[in-house]
Amino acid sequence: MHDGETSLPLAPGRQPIILGALLLEVNRTVSTEHLIDAVWDDDPPPSARGQVQICISALRRLLALLPVGAEIIRRAPGYLLRMSPEDLDHYCFEQMVQDAQQLVQKNDAITAAATLRRALSLWRGKALGGVVSRLLESKALRLDESRLAAQETCIDLELSVGRHHELIGELTDLVERNPLRERLRGQLMLALHRSGRQAEALEVYRAGRAHLIDELGLEPAEELRKLESAILLGDDSLMLDTPSPVAQATAALAGTSPMPLTVTPHQLPADTHDFTGRRDLVGKAEEFLRTGDAAAVRIVVLSGKPGVGKSCLAVHVAHRLASDFADGQLYRDLRSSQLEAMPLADTLGTFLRSLGIPGPAVPSEADERISMYRSLLADRRMLVVLEDVAGENQVMPLLPGSAGCSVIITSRSRLTGLPGALQLDVDVMDQEQSLELIGKVIGADRVAAEPEAAVALTKVVGGLPLALRILAARLAARPHWSLASMVGRLSDEWHRLDELAYGEMIVRQSLSLTYDGMDDTTRRVFRLLGLAEVEAIPAWLAAVLLDGDVQRSMDRLEQLVDDQMLDVSGVDAGGDPRYRFHGLIRVFARERLHERETRETMLAVLGRVVGCWLDIAAEAHRRLHGGDYTVLHGSAPRWKLPQEHLDRLLASPLNWLDSERANLCAAVLQAGEHGMDEACWDLAVTLVTLFETRSYFEDWQRTHEQALGAARNAGNRRGMAALMCSLGSMHLNQRRPSLALPLLESARTHFHEIGEIHGGALAARNLAMLHYRQGALEKAAGLYDTALTGFGEVGDLVGEAHVLANTAQIELDRREYGEAESRLDRALKIAERTGSTRVQAQVLHKLGKVHLLNEDFERAEQMERAVLRMVRDNSDVIGESYALHNLGLVYGRRGSFDLSERTLRQALEIRESVMDHLGASQVRLDLAEVLAARGDVVQAVEIAEKALAMFQERQAEQWSRRADEILAALLDRR
Repeated sequence: MHDGETSLPLAPGRQPIILGALLLEVNRTVSTEHLIDAVWDDDPPPSARGQVQICISALRRLLALLPVGAEIIRRAPGYLLRMSPEDLDHYCFEQMVQDAQQLVQKNDAITAAATLRRALSLWRGKALGGVVSRLLESKALRLDESRLAAQETCIDLELSVGRHHELIGELTDLVERNPLRERLRGQLMLALHRSGRQAEALEVYRAGRAHLIDELGLEPAEELRKLESAILLGDDSLMLDTPSPVAQATAALAGTSPMPLTVTPHQLPADTHDFTGRRDLVGKAEEFLRTGDAAAVRIVVLSGKPGVGKSCLAVHVAHRLASDFADGQLYRDLRSSQLEAMPLADTLGTFLRSLGIPGPAVPSEADERISMYRSLLADRRMLVVLEDVAGENQVMPLLPGSAGCSVIITSRSRLTGLPGALQLDVDVMDQEQSLELIGKVIGADRVAAEPEAAVALTKVVGGLPLALRILAARLAARPHWSLASMVGRLSDEWHRLDELAYGEMIVRQSLSLTYDGMDDTTRRVFRLLGLAEVEAIPAWLAAVLLDGDVQRSMDRLEQLVDDQMLDVSGVDAGGDPRYRFHGLIRVFARERLHERETRETMLAVLGRVVGCWLDIAAEAHRRLHGGDYTVLHGSAPRWKLPQEHLDRLLASPLNWLDSERANLCAAVLQAGEHGMDEACWDLAVTLVTLFETRSYFEDWQRTHEQALGAARNAGNRRGMAALMCSLGSMHLNQRRPSLALPLLESARTHFHEIGEIHGGALAARNLAMLHYRQGALEKAAGLYDTALTGFGEVGDLVGEAHVLANTAQIELDRREYGEAESRLDRALKIAERTGSTRVQAQVLHKLGKVHLLNEDFERAEQMERAVLRMVRDNSDVIGESYALHNLGLVYGRRGSFDLSERTLRQALEIRESVMDHLGASQVRLDLAEVLAARGDVVQAVEIAEKALAMFQERQAEQWSRRADEILAALLDRR
């Protein structure tokens, strides 16, 4: 360690890790448990605490040698490194980045670039270089990412002022060290192009594209492809008279600010790089969406039979128009052609979350979701793409109410009931377009060499784009085949020629050509993929289907992509590709599945698939809660992925659960349909971690009802009890005590009769919560005691912490503050042992209330600030508003009225942004009292009156009474 002049020799091992952990939280308390985890991960020695104390003593002596004021002090429950932020390089770095942002906004690119160069000069290598700690690694990576983002922004600025010659060497080195960083690659291409080195610029693109395909199986992003095209065309806009680099720098610097409460979604699937024909349709759609009636939402409906290319055309038009819609694009496949169409509530819920509304704030009723959705789009320019729509009734609730938005719809039917919509019929390709498409896939030279055979081939498949692509892919994979030989193969199957005139039979026979050309193993993977009910196919699924090696099985999926029987739809949390079927190809796969596989085989494969979903979901729960806490598991067999692969998938467990939500729910439903009761109920209750955190109540109910039916049919009493207990918890979350009570009582009876202690504790805890809300405090306290005993017997630490915190709330209501604090301290120690920050935040929030009521404002502030850090780290916007609300109260009680007002207004802004109007009015009441205490009684009255009106509108009688009392007191003072 050094301060720029004085170097301090740190002993390798523990000292650098502990100092790094303290520096990352400078002027904030770091618990001893956190330091132990940082040094030893999950396997600390018995002497860990003593060794930490020894390291702290050694670090204190070393810090005393520095000329800066830095000291480590003991602060329960750990230590605090106290020093001036100005003595920290990272603080200075962030300040200079903010200064550069302000300079960019003033159009002073030169000074902004110089400021960023000074900021970057503070770095002396990777963040926490040489410190080996899994716990600190992610934070170090975030620091390194902020450095690289600042460097990219600096280069954008310097490119904008003509320093492209000087940047080539630096950019070449950066691209070599970060080959997947497309922004850097684009900057190097631009610098080379402006230096008159177009050939080298294009070679940089080709090398990057090859690397992306080799590493990820993906094409470069649209921006990089457009840059390559512009260089090829000699586009003048790439030269220095364009303002885009400064504009890009402004956007990049703005990205360093805290995450906004509303987001700009970009949900379009990838455009087709070899899109062919449809010029007339593309032109009509673009012209209408750009110049149509400005007073109404512009709607384009693309209709046609399956396989004709409606989706491809819709996405292509949407990408061409993307820059016209500054607020982003929403995309949803409504799947009306499948057996189960996408429920309207699901679609609205997904759109609301994409627009920045957190799960708990999403209304449960469809009508309320529609109102919120249209309110959010009212002042935006947004493009909405809705695919596979069945009829007008399905799509009407999803149409924005703002004339600034436009909609593209695909459907098998003409939706003539949509007023003002432009109806475009998508037909098969003509001969010219068909030949162009085949030429793009197999090469124009092969088409030119056999023109008659090429024409005959397009006629055989009737110009259907899906069939053309499949045939062309097979020819491309077999360059030794002639086009005439392919025509001959098709001509020999005269029944196929008959079928080509009848709808979907065209696709089925065309797909057979590709299917027949596969090897046996790839054909089997293709068939078995039809067994799994998944929206997006994860790469590891092939290994489960074959009961084999993950990497080798993934190669089979890539072969299917090469054969154009699968599409790459994105990348999963572990960095592996995700795949998807075209709807008709999935039908074809299922036909072959039932032709070739026995029922016994299909059930065995499905058991492995469900078992793998269950194993990953259970591990995600363990990582979120620190163990198998507050959840019951069954005895269903599991299929385990390699540990390394599992670790990559679950780098962020909750995000993985959220990204796979549709697949996980489908696995529950499919297990229930096939009588796999044990796996079905186990997976359903395991997913409650996701359902509760994100407020996915529809999924919660749907999966549990399916699992409950399967458990009842099998006479599975333990599974039935677990599901009834979980459903009761769901009704409690939704404030439905009359529905929760019979379920919870029945669950508790079943658990008692079968001797299930853990389940009995869960049911008792939930019943206690119900009785507490109904005002039966004594009954609730007794049930909490019962639950606490049960959780203690089975070692459920999170369950114990929850019960202790809830019991403390009863003591708070009785004004037994000392007893409540003691119980919460015990709960916090347990929560810290689990590592569950969510539970810790809940306990600390209640502790903050205790200290506030005891007028220990310093400790109350400390607790709420700790809560604020935790909820922000977890992107919990609702939790942030609660923490800010309590902090505002603390500041007001201390007489810091200006700070109190600012903090309460922050809480109010969050509540309003997520349309939590009742919660916002609760904040307004406290804000009114703060304003009155500061002497601004007039404004206080206005705010209190607004809060009262909302309480009366929502019939919140208790809050209305409090508002009346506050308002009366304010009016007396006016």
